[in-house]
Amino acid sequence: QVQLEESGGGLVQPGGSLRLSCTAPGRTFTYYGWFRQAPGKEREFVATIKWSSRHTDYADDVKGRFTISRDNAQNAAILQMNSLKPEDTAVYYCATDNRLIWSSRRMAEQYDYWGRGTQVTVSS
Repeated sequence: QVQLEESGGGLVQPGGSLRLSCTAPGRTFTYYGWFRQAPGKEREFVATIKWSSRHTDYADDVKGRFTISRDNAQNAAILQMNSLKPEDTAVYYCATDNRLIWSSRRMAEQYDYWGRGTQVTVSS
């Protein structure tokens, strides 16, 4: 059973920054994705990275503000979130997979393993 561990959520003022981390102790995966779900809304794609090539992809509304990267020392996928807005408020989920096709990287159902989520609240 794979257990993904997320950390770094919290409360931040608009314009602030947060850094989310996703680890799977003792393992790395080919693809790491971040998704989010706000109250009353469907889960949506945020960003993804291919571990080996560092290819990345972002949802349009976070492009230029969020950066997904890998931390080799900690075997962690990092989501650096800057210039946060109230509409970024959601539970953020880390997801991983080893077999997905790059063209389907934005589809939540293509990821096999999920974390429990970490709350991000952007409010003054």
